[in-house]
Amino acid sequence: MKKVGIIGGSGYTGGELIRLILQHPALEIDFVYSSTRAGKLITSVHQDILGRTDLTFTTSINTEVDVLYLCLGHGKSKDFLKLNSFSKKTIIVDLGNDFRLEKDCVFQDKSFIYGLPELQKEQIKKASAIANPGCFATGIQLAILPLAKFKKYSESIHINATTGSTGAGAGLSPTTHFSWRNNNLSWYKPFTHQHLGEVHRSLGQLGATSELFFIPQRGAYSRGIFTTAYTTFKGTLSESVSMYKEFYNDAPFTHVSDEQINLKSVVNTNNCFIHLYLHENTLLVTSCIDNLVKGASGQAIQNTNLIMGWEETLGLELKATIF
Repeated sequence: MKKVGIIGGSGYTGGELIRLILQHPALEIDFVYSSTRAGKLITSVHQDILGRTDLTFTTSINTEVDVLYLCLGHGKSKDFLKLNSFSKKTIIVDLGNDFRLEKDCVFQDKSFIYGLPELQKEQIKKASAIANPGCFATGIQLAILPLAKFKKYSESIHINATTGSTGAGAGLSPTTHFSWRNNNLSWYKPFTHQHLGEVHRSLGQLGATSELFFIPQRGAYSRGIFTTAYTTFKGTLSESVSMYKEFYNDAPFTHVSDEQINLKSVVNTNNCFIHLYLHENTLLVTSCIDNLVKGASGQAIQNTNLIMGWEETLGLELKATIF
């Protein structure tokens, strides 16, 4: 069993990571660090794992753990690592945005590899530090990267993606409490969302230079991201389907559906479902992911599996609660 530590375990991402590790056959939680809840039972916050663990939150850190997961707010991982040194053998997986861009990927003696397995699985296998992709960035990239790979992209791609309230984190804000969110819909950060930097980096890696027009939306539900992207496409629908299926041929969690897809079919899983629709010369690509699993904690486990040389799906064979 590999010992793991979790920094920032009281939020949504940390809670999902704890749930996944508890049922992973090769990982064992050594500590869950929280500066605000030290000494309290983990189940006092994450009631869904009641009866599965008697661990408590702590401010004590084991610097010799095999894997360290950073589930901190954006911009806080660097600060934490400046104050806390870990063994050279410790694999670091950062679920924040501190190391995702090329200009930020080298820190101290670590080179953080961007952890999107569908794009660079072989690089991840050799990594000692991972910059886990953002949730929106994951849903968008899985929708459009095949277009870049096969040089089928146009000058612009228009993207709309709606996320559940957990995407904003567990902290209170005017747009996350029930009275505001319920039966409501709104956009935010139009054309400027911070996850676009990751997407442009990956597109550039594949030689694509498309301009992205992205509208993020807040949905009136708790989890999942429903993404639609459309662009000019020269080819037939069957050609686009073949192209996508070839790109994801060795991706155990990303699947192309011939039928229309819906969000609930992926919630609570590490899957990404994709559907393609062609109207005249415009290709509509739809992708669905769970923002807390494939968009965060599940993908972190997937990357860990690859680094350790285990089956990529180990501990992640989850079923959606579709009804």
